[in-house]
Amino acid sequence: MTGADAMVKCLQDQGIKVVFGYPGVAIAPFYNSLYNSDIKSVLVRQEQNGGHAASGYGRVTRKPSVCIATSGPGATNLITGLATAYADSIPMVAITGQVSTKLLGKDVFQEADITGCCEPFVKYSYLVKDVNDIPRIFKEAFYIASTGRQGPVLIDVPIDIQKQEFDYVEPGEISIRGYKPKVKGHIVQIKKVVEAIQKAKKPLICAGGGVILGHAEHVLQEFCEKNGIPVVTTMMGVGSMPKRHPLFFGMVGTNGKPYANRALAQCDLLIIVGARVNDRAVVAPSRLEQNRLIIHIDIDTAEIGKNIGPTIPLVGDAKLIFESLLEYDIQPDYGTWVEDLRVVKKNCVDNRTFHERFINPCLFVEHLTERMDEDAIYVADVGQNQLWSADNYVMKKGRFLTTGGFGTMGYAIPAAIGAKMAAPDRQVVAVCGDGSFQMSFNELATMLQNDIKVKIIVMKNMYLGLVREYQYNNYNEHYIAVELGDIPNLEKIAQAYDMDYFHVKSMEKMDRMIDEFLACENSALMVCHVYRYDKVKE
Repeated sequence: MTGADAMVKCLQDQGIKVVFGYPGVAIAPFYNSLYNSDIKSVLVRQEQNGGHAASGYGRVTRKPSVCIATSGPGATNLITGLATAYADSIPMVAITGQVSTKLLGKDVFQEADITGCCEPFVKYSYLVKDVNDIPRIFKEAFYIASTGRQGPVLIDVPIDIQKQEFDYVEPGEISIRGYKPKVKGHIVQIKKVVEAIQKAKKPLICAGGGVILGHAEHVLQEFCEKNGIPVVTTMMGVGSMPKRHPLFFGMVGTNGKPYANRALAQCDLLIIVGARVNDRAVVAPSRLEQNRLIIHIDIDTAEIGKNIGPTIPLVGDAKLIFESLLEYDIQPDYGTWVEDLRVVKKNCVDNRTFHERFINPCLFVEHLTERMDEDAIYVADVGQNQLWSADNYVMKKGRFLTTGGFGTMGYAIPAAIGAKMAAPDRQVVAVCGDGSFQMSFNELATMLQNDIKVKIIVMKNMYLGLVREYQYNNYNEHYIAVELGDIPNLEKIAQAYDMDYFHVKSMEKMDRMIDEFLACENSALMVCHVYRYDKVKE
């Protein structure tokens, strides 16, 4: 068996059915072995998008996915995809080809120290120098990617190692010195959490992306319903609770709901779950630390106390911790607190105004998601479209995917491709701005070639809207390098890639066109015309 054959066998042993990649000479032996396997190889049009597609696939299957690139520029192109997955804690194994071992360090054609380049953006990386290590390395890589705080792992394989013959030996049990992730919360800390909840008058749970990554949505909802505790989310936590649940009070942060931020400011006990408490979620963590107890639950010890000082730290898997908390009879009485929040929510007036001759993007997202299938997958890109989406997405039983940690433009289309391949029977809708759309619309070819029927919406305002809004607020409307113009012709783009085309320009026709867009069986592109000077915040 060759090293390349062994690589394919390792993927099969891990249950991998699909890989996303872009071949080259340094990874050609692996692709040759892949040819004779039952693993589907999806050719993306750029390596970064292979990472995003694998991310979408992994987030829907909730298992490690695989992306592939060749050496040199292929591998370096993949870095942004890996960095995005790392920031969002997405389980992924990336395989890169490398020049021959005897040429390493000699700056030969298409050589790049990709393990060194990726060090800040992966959980771990391997440079395979002995073909006999392949079975162990691959098994370890999938284990590391999927345990503890999940994330990408890189395996760099020189071309001579891929070609080398050896006797394959099944790897033994995994035991990695220094890597023993804690998943079960310490009983002493859990009891402290219970005592703090019992003493609180105004408790609040802030759910982050770790709740969804940890499969903890349902147990979190059960815990909140049992004890009457209200919930807010970060952007990555959107989908942790149905939007219209009586205990849900919206997304916090600079672009969140005012009543969610009010709840954050007024609570006397804040329970942060699976969130890093970054600057978009909490502008002034030091002020939040004052006059309230803070419980921080996270599977990654490095996140606890990094941005906000918790009174009670609790390390562990969110699902297991809430299952443990459900065993306690807390007997709370938070009715007055919840009712106060409902009054605040009811009285909060959205002061944003949108041009009457164009589409109101907030209402568009709300109407769109109300009409989507119950289990539909909504993939939001980065920019104004992302903030309008997160703020107005109507959660039912589906999924909301976006990149909040790294904020990578061009994410939505390839991630939607991965999501659709993972769940071919579910409705998948990607929402982009006209800036982010132009970063990855080459992947429409991947959709067409593989018959992947994704619905794509472009919120078109002919600007890099969020940067233009920042220049408006901070630089006296000195707009530079943000105007996209009325190009390209999106109707011709749709025709070129055999997609149905829709263009919604008025609120009067919006609902009908959304229904037609969602009902069509083919892939479809809808342009939603937004006024160029509309803002996320007034």
